[in-house]
Amino acid sequence: MATERLSPQHLSSLPEPQFVAALTGIFEHTDWVSQRAWKRRPFPTLQALEQALEAELHQASPAEQQALIQAHPELAGKAAIRGELTAESTDEQANAGLTACTPEEYAHLQELNRAYRERFGHPFILAVRGLSRQDIIRNFESRLDNSPDQEFTEALRQIARIAALRLRERLVEEA
Repeated sequence: MATERLSPQHLSSLPEPQFVAALTGIFEHTDWVSQRAWKRRPFPTLQALEQALEAELHQASPAEQQALIQAHPELAGKAAIRGELTAESTDEQANAGLTACTPEEYAHLQELNRAYRERFGHPFILAVRGLSRQDIIRNFESRLDNSPDQEFTEALRQIARIAALRLRERLVEEA
C-alpha cells in the first residue's frame, strides 16, 4: 500500500495512469473502475470520489461486475494460505481474526466457502473490517439462504463498501 496519503483534489490533478496507479488495490485486481472514474474529475471531496467509483461499478456490464466479484478471494481460503492475497485483503482478513481461526472454525469456513461457491458461482464477499470471526461466520451462514440475484447485488454492495473503507484509509481530505 502507498505510504503517502493523497487528497481527492490532488488525485484529481493526476494524469490517468498515475490516478489509476494511486488507486490500485481499492478494487481487487481490477483497474477499470478507477480508469472510468478518472473521467468524472474533479473530486472536491472523498465522498465525491467514492460516489464516482461506485457509479462506475454499477454502470458496468453484468459480465464486468461478475469478473470483479470473481477477482475477490475467499475468506480464509486457499489464496490466504498460499500468501497470494493483495496487501489490502491480507490486512483485512488478519484484522478480522481470520488468520487465527481454530481448526474447527477454519474447517467450517472451508465448508461455507464450498457451499457458497457451489450455490452462487462466486466467492462470498463481505467487508470484514470491524467484524469478528463469529460475526463473519454468522453473516456467511445467513446469506446462504439468499437468492442468486440477492447475492449478486449484495456482493456489489460489499465491494463498494470495501472500496470506500480502503479509500478512507489511503486518502485524506484537504483542510
